[in-house]
Parts: sequence; structure tokens; C-alpha cells
Amino acid sequence: MGAQWKQKGREAYALKRGQIVGKLAKEIVVAAKMGGADPDTNPRLAAALEAARKQSVTRDTIDRALKRGAGQTDDAANFETVTYEGFAPHKVPVIVECLTDNRNRTAPEIRVLFKAGQLGSPGSVAWMFDHVGIVEAHHPDAATDLETAAIEAGAQNVEPAEIDDLPEGHIGARFITERADLIGVSQALKTAGWTVTTSEMGYVAKNYVEIGDVQRAEVAEFLGTLDDHDDVHRVYVAMK
Repeated sequence: MGAQWKQKGREAYALKRGQIVGKLAKEIVVAAKMGGADPDTNPRLAAALEAARKQSVTRDTIDRALKRGAGQTDDAANFETVTYEGFAPHKVPVIVECLTDNRNRTAPEIRVLFKAGQLGSPGSVAWMFDHVGIVEAHHPDAATDLETAAIEAGAQNVEPAEIDDLPEGHIGARFITERADLIGVSQALKTAGWTVTTSEMGYVAKNYVEIGDVQRAEVAEFLGTLDDHDDVHRVYVAMK
């Protein structure tokens, strides 16, 4: 069989890589369409561009996404945000946020994923979450007081956060805001020396389901299946 397994691994990596780039490009398109193509005044776009650069997305791909979101191409951006609710295995509440140009395609596909998931099921769970603004950021001074930073920026709450590729010596935090305050808080944090990596509307669970390690692995597998869908943008889960 030779190195056939290596070829399969490369193909799987290429597929996953393509999905990541596609999702990042879609986020740039939507962010530019909703808030304008200037990252200095559009925190969501600035965060999307930073994420794309960290994943080594090509400049051409980024530029095309920006122009498409700004309406500067013949290919109009018609993505819409659609949310689906349900339960992961072991009755863990889940909200799935999709960016899609065809909800008639996406809706049945997401329903199939819920039904295929062991013990997973659709259902109403939005009341178990708060719909808020979420800002994730890091600061070069690890001694920065998070509560003070949140108050000065106008955030409602703050907690330490594990941020991907956190620079050594930096402190990471997740700030929770009123939805109307999201842009203002993001800009205030940037002015105060924070590097914003996420700035978006999202869902925070009011309470969390406690489960064991075996059950947690089953939930994680189900969530990974959801996340692999091309249209799935964010998955929010009431499990720590």
C-alpha cells in the first residue's frame, strides 16, 4: 500500500484547510457588508482580517472578500445569518449560527446533523442563553486589572479567556457587552492598548450542564460534526 495513508492525510488536511479559508472569507464578506470596509471603524472586520492573516489566507482572497462585501464586484454578497437550536448528546443545549446564501439548503442539512448525532435533537433552547456582544482581546501587561478595564471600556462583565496564539506575557480576556455597546467597547479597548481578536454578537449560557469526561467526549464529537459544515459559523454550547 506504500504511503497511501499519507496521501489520505494530505487530502483530509487540504479539505479542512479549504473549509477554514472559506469560512474566514465569508466572515470578511459579511463584516464588510454590515459595517463597512474600513477596519478602523469596523471592529468585527478588523478581527476577521486578523484571523485570516493568522491562518495565512492569501492577500488576493482577502481583497476579493472585502470588495464583495463592499459591493464592488458583480458577485453580490447575499449571505444571511440563520440560527438553529437544539440539544447535543446528554441534553446539552446548543445554538448553531450559520452564514448561508441558501437557507432552504442549510436548514434541512443542519436538522439531519442533529438527528444523526447520538442522542442529539432539535428543540427550543434560546431562552437558556443571553444574546450579547462578545469581545475577546489580549493586553501586553499581564498585570492589567480586568475589572477596571471592563468598567472603563463600558463592558457589562469580563472573565479571563484562553485566546489562540496568545503572545507570551500577555493577558487574555472575554468582555461581555450590551449588544448596542459592542462597537464602542471594542474601540475603547483598542484605544486602551488591547488587541481585539473577536468582536461579534453571540450567545452566553445562563447556566452550564455538568457532565463526565466520557459524556463530554461524545458532546465534543457531535459539536465537531456541526462545525465541519461549510455554513456553520459559530456553535454556542452550555458546557464548560
